[in-house]
Amino acid sequence: MWNQPYLETCCRSALHRLTLVGWPGRPDGLKDGPCLNRLAGMGLARLRPDGRYEATEAGLDRHATEIVPRTKRPARAASPA
Repeated sequence: MWNQPYLETCCRSALHRLTLVGWPGRPDGLKDGPCLNRLAGMGLARLRPDGRYEATEAGLDRHATEIVPRTKRPARAASPA
Protein backbone atom coordinates (compact mmCIF):
# COMPACT_ATOMS: atom_id res chain seq x y z
CA MET A 1 0.00 0.00 0.00
CA TRP A 2 1.18 3.51 -0.83
CA ASN A 3 1.65 5.52 2.36
CA GLN A 4 3.81 8.46 1.27
CA PRO A 5 2.50 11.91 0.36
CA TYR A 6 2.17 12.54 -3.35
CA LEU A 7 4.94 14.57 -5.00
CA GLU A 8 3.86 16.91 -7.78
CA THR A 9 5.92 16.67 -10.96
CA CYS A 10 7.65 19.98 -10.23
CA CYS A 11 8.64 18.79 -6.74
CA ARG A 12 9.91 15.50 -8.11
CA SER A 13 12.09 17.49 -10.50
CA ALA A 14 13.33 19.72 -7.68
CA LEU A 15 14.25 16.66 -5.59
CA HIS A 16 16.08 15.19 -8.59
CA ARG A 17 18.04 18.44 -9.04
CA LEU A 18 19.02 18.32 -5.36
CA THR A 19 20.49 14.87 -5.85
CA LEU A 20 22.31 15.94 -9.00
CA VAL A 21 23.94 18.99 -7.42
CA GLY A 22 25.20 17.06 -4.38
CA TRP A 23 26.97 18.76 -1.48
CA PRO A 24 27.03 22.32 -2.94
CA GLY A 25 23.24 22.39 -2.58
CA ARG A 26 20.78 24.64 -4.37
CA PRO A 27 20.43 28.28 -3.38
CA ASP A 28 17.18 29.70 -2.11
CA GLY A 29 15.33 32.08 -4.43
CA LEU A 30 15.36 30.02 -7.63
CA LYS A 31 12.26 29.15 -9.63
CA ASP A 32 11.98 25.85 -7.80
CA GLY A 33 12.06 27.62 -4.41
CA PRO A 34 8.42 26.84 -3.58
CA CYS A 35 9.06 23.15 -4.29
CA LEU A 36 12.26 23.14 -2.24
CA ASN A 37 10.33 24.72 0.63
CA ARG A 38 7.57 22.10 0.24
CA LEU A 39 10.18 19.31 0.20
CA ALA A 40 11.71 20.74 3.36
CA GLY A 41 8.29 20.72 5.00
CA MET A 42 7.96 17.04 4.10
CA GLY A 43 11.40 16.25 5.54
CA LEU A 44 12.87 15.40 2.13
CA ALA A 45 15.16 18.44 1.99
CA ARG A 46 16.55 20.96 4.44
CA LEU A 47 17.67 24.57 4.26
CA ARG A 48 21.23 24.80 5.54
CA PRO A 49 22.55 27.78 7.53
CA ASP A 50 24.40 28.96 4.40
CA GLY A 51 21.04 29.46 2.63
CA ARG A 52 21.28 26.41 0.37
CA TYR A 53 18.97 23.41 0.22
CA GLU A 54 20.20 19.85 0.35
CA ALA A 55 18.45 16.50 0.22
CA THR A 56 18.01 14.71 3.54
CA GLU A 57 18.51 10.97 3.97
CA ALA A 58 14.73 10.60 3.62
CA GLY A 59 14.86 12.63 0.40
CA LEU A 60 17.68 10.52 -1.00
CA ASP A 61 15.76 7.36 -0.13
CA ARG A 62 12.58 8.70 -1.74
CA HIS A 63 14.55 9.68 -4.85
CA ALA A 64 16.11 6.22 -5.05
CA THR A 65 12.80 4.40 -4.72
CA GLU A 66 10.43 6.62 -6.68
CA ILE A 67 12.29 8.90 -9.07
CA VAL A 68 15.35 6.91 -10.17
CA PRO A 69 14.93 3.40 -8.81
CA ARG A 70 18.21 1.58 -8.31
CA THR A 71 19.09 -1.64 -6.62
CA LYS A 72 21.09 0.27 -4.00
CA ARG A 73 21.41 3.99 -3.26
CA PRO A 74 25.03 5.22 -3.53
CA ALA A 75 26.67 6.53 -0.37
CA ARG A 76 26.34 10.24 0.25
CA ALA A 77 29.50 12.16 -0.65
CA ALA A 78 31.11 14.13 2.13
CA SER A 79 31.45 17.88 1.75
CA PRO A 80 34.99 19.19 1.26
CA ALA A 81 36.66 20.52 4.35
